[in-house]
Amino acid sequence: MASKAQPTRLFSWNVNGLRAALKKGAAEFILEKDPDVICLQETRTLPHEVSLTAFSNYKPHWHPAEKLGYSGTLTLTKIDPLKVNRGLNSIGHDTEGRVLTTEFKDFVLVNCYTPNAKRDLSRLPYRSQDWDPAFARYLRKLETKKPVIFCGDLNVAHQEIDLANPKTNRGNAGFTDEERAGFQRLIDLGFVDTFRIFQKEGGHYTWWSQRFGVRQRNIGWRIDYFGISPSLLPRLLSSELLPSIMGSDHCPIMIGLRA
Repeated sequence: MASKAQPTRLFSWNVNGLRAALKKGAAEFILEKDPDVICLQETRTLPHEVSLTAFSNYKPHWHPAEKLGYSGTLTLTKIDPLKVNRGLNSIGHDTEGRVLTTEFKDFVLVNCYTPNAKRDLSRLPYRSQDWDPAFARYLRKLETKKPVIFCGDLNVAHQEIDLANPKTNRGNAGFTDEERAGFQRLIDLGFVDTFRIFQKEGGHYTWWSQRFGVRQRNIGWRIDYFGISPSLLPRLLSSELLPSIMGSDHCPIMIGLRA
């Protein structure tokens, strides 16, 4: 049973449009796992445009993008957080609803939807030179107060084992040297990629192209993560990918912590 004072089961999913995902059974999939906190990315909706009655045991915390039908994050919590912060506290980064922070008793949870570099890499300079450094600074500042957990769609495959075809995708969006260096910066700061604590092999992915047969053949990328401060490692019980759950081109991910 989850502690009343501290979340122990954390769930993250890029739903690729919340309204569409709910029509495909997302609420039932999520509630079956019974997480204490649900972090959703790419919600692409405003609070009044969607019903969350299925999540009556949760309190919603929204950070929609200013642009309609675009980006956005939502964190649903069974336990009231001590504090909620929307964005990176920077006007230049906070109009797209990409970061939503909830603070609990023993840690701070950051729900993140990192900007995509785009197929033509037109957004790579912003992503690698502005966003990634700003996100790292934000996490580091939070960590001076409490241990940090960050989760979500970081739009990068960190290592070659994190995508099915690394050689042919080298230099493509999501697997450029610049994006990989941005994720490595978080590792160098001490943050731990929780999934790699339990699984050292490749073949485990969280996103698949919507082209016919790609997901069935597991030609995917692992671009969704739970990262934690090293001080939380003794509490880490599990880190899972849930590829059997449908409803989005991403699959959910989940971690369990000792209370």
